[in-house]
Amino acid sequence: MKRSYTLIFLYTLLLNTHIIKAEDNIHIPQDSIKMSYTADEIVIQAFKKNDNISVQPVSATLITDQTIRDRNISNIKEVSAYVPNLFIPDYGSKMTSPAYIRGIGSRINAPSVGLYIDGIPYFDRSTFDFNLNDIDRIEVLRGPQGTLYGRNTMGGIINVYTKSPFKYKETNLSLSAASYDNYKAEASHYGNINNIFGYSASGNISHSGGYFRNQFTGKRSDPVDAAAGRIRLSWHVNPQLYIHLTSAYEYSDQGGYPYGIYNPEDNTVQKVNYNEPSFYRRNVSTSGLNVAYTTNRIQLSSQSSFQYFDGRQGIDQDFSPDDLYFVDFGQRQRMVSQEFNLKSTGSSKYQWQWGAFGFVQDFSTDNDIDYRSTQTHTLQDISTPTRGVALYHQSTINDLFTEGLSLILGARYDWEQTRMHTVVNSLKPDNSITETMNIRKKDHFSQFTPKASLQYRFTNDEIVYFSVSKGYKSGGFNTTVEDEKDRAFKPEQSWNYEIGTKASCLDNLIYTEISLFYIDWKNQQISQSQPSGKGFLLRNAGKSVSKGVEATVHINPLENLSIQLSYGYTHAKFKRYTVNEELSYADNYLPMVPSNTFSTTANYSIRLRNTFLDKIVLNGQYVGLGKLYWNEDNLASQPYYGVFNGKISFVAKNISIDLWAKNIGCKDYITYYFTSMGKTFAQAGRPFTFGTNINVKF
Repeated sequence: MKRSYTLIFLYTLLLNTHIIKAEDNIHIPQDSIKMSYTADEIVIQAFKKNDNISVQPVSATLITDQTIRDRNISNIKEVSAYVPNLFIPDYGSKMTSPAYIRGIGSRINAPSVGLYIDGIPYFDRSTFDFNLNDIDRIEVLRGPQGTLYGRNTMGGIINVYTKSPFKYKETNLSLSAASYDNYKAEASHYGNINNIFGYSASGNISHSGGYFRNQFTGKRSDPVDAAAGRIRLSWHVNPQLYIHLTSAYEYSDQGGYPYGIYNPEDNTVQKVNYNEPSFYRRNVSTSGLNVAYTTNRIQLSSQSSFQYFDGRQGIDQDFSPDDLYFVDFGQRQRMVSQEFNLKSTGSSKYQWQWGAFGFVQDFSTDNDIDYRSTQTHTLQDISTPTRGVALYHQSTINDLFTEGLSLILGARYDWEQTRMHTVVNSLKPDNSITETMNIRKKDHFSQFTPKASLQYRFTNDEIVYFSVSKGYKSGGFNTTVEDEKDRAFKPEQSWNYEIGTKASCLDNLIYTEISLFYIDWKNQQISQSQPSGKGFLLRNAGKSVSKGVEATVHINPLENLSIQLSYGYTHAKFKRYTVNEELSYADNYLPMVPSNTFSTTANYSIRLRNTFLDKIVLNGQYVGLGKLYWNEDNLASQPYYGVFNGKISFVAKNISIDLWAKNIGCKDYITYYFTSMGKTFAQAGRPFTFGTNINVKF
């Protein structure tokens, strides 16, 4: 609390002792800006920030559309391989994609790492796994982003931007075929009329035959059929007014889950072997409207969004050949959000922005637990509507006391209310229904989250910085508990300290980013198994600490050769965590937090003359991760492992053909682990795969 008061006092003092001088030149959001370490031009849609991430006091990674193509990245889970201290495990279906940054994440309930696509918030982890077709760039910001983004950004944020029809004017077709009966077709078109009205449409359809065979059925356990589409309309009404509309839809029908008995002695997984075919089917529809009005002094922006998704899961919960226990689970969300942002424009010494955000999220689930040995059912209908509002402000004072020194101060106030209504019925063998539970709960949470950063920017855009910020995630209710004392869980809070630098040398031959962080964390929300082993719930740990380092190096030794290395180290442990009078997890490592993340990528272009080919591009990657503990008891772990990927592209003027391979060398590793009904299960990593892409551009 003293730290909060100190930041508030410093914030107020500086705001009252500096004269605000606005610039008179007109500021219009730029269509492109060059990053300091690449030659790629990217579209900046500056709803909340005016600068590119290379000159912001935050640890961040930029992944461009070219990087996505070169590394053959197909989904958001594969992005985590190239970002220091980001981990998104492969859970076995699109139903959940828990993301962890620097140890902060959530396996169930609301995510702790935020996801925004074109400014639209994605508040549920069941919507995180999406296709990366039509993507212009991805920005991963590590560390709390609560001042500007608030909810679900305690660990960081993933900002995804789709392609702008004002930057791209083309038609693209792509066909892919790969081992394990993987096929995909993609198409997109971008155009504009006199750079005033832009339009684009994209779509894709895919099929995966599955990687793991179920011994009981003789069929693949994890096939996937999916289709998605997106339309985008952008209108420069006049030089000051800009309107942007986007709408996306995705459907997937997925088998699952490829789980087998885990052998802790040699860290292996037995073959998938259960009798009841399982599945997950999902519909996701997302729409957003952005309006920006810019004058010579300010920019006023509005972001409205609506997201709907419904999913249906059927799962053989005992994962065995015996017909014991099957769960039919449904989920549905309707979420509306509205945000207003007012900020200064130009390049004055004082820059500011104010914002207001509100949302309403209607979330409900239904659950049919079929106990086949007794011919009884437990029927659950659960509703957990949530609503919230927030106000935020950020000030930047440039050239403070000396040229190049900047102070950034931010503050946000969030208020959130959550309700829960749980109805549980029992269906007996004679089909009679008995109500066993009808519970209503309501609570609200509020929090002030300050942030302060001190940055020195050299004349060549190299920076050093230090930042302090408070992270926060609201509490809530466990919808299914076996002991009523576990019904509610408290909010979690953290104080985060970071020091870093971003610099280039030898005429941009080498660009580096290095940061050190320390996180002091209270009441961490930990996912635990129910006492019976059936299902999960959230409980609060007492105190945790996470500390580590992140480094990224871009090397361009030749015009046609680029090398990138990234490394993250996280040392995250519980400091206080008393389970009961006899058991404590103090000094244990946090689960789902890799100690090391490492990747190196080399891209070499061979330019050709007097031939129908323009160039041949060679891309090689090594990705490493570990050691990783799966549960807070630290009894099961995944040692460090690394996989090799590669790609060769033959590029002509309007066509390219790619040959690629992943997990070259057939490395065995575990991607997910859990306990259920007194047994331990795991999912093996995907085996060696290879394929080809044909891309045509008009």
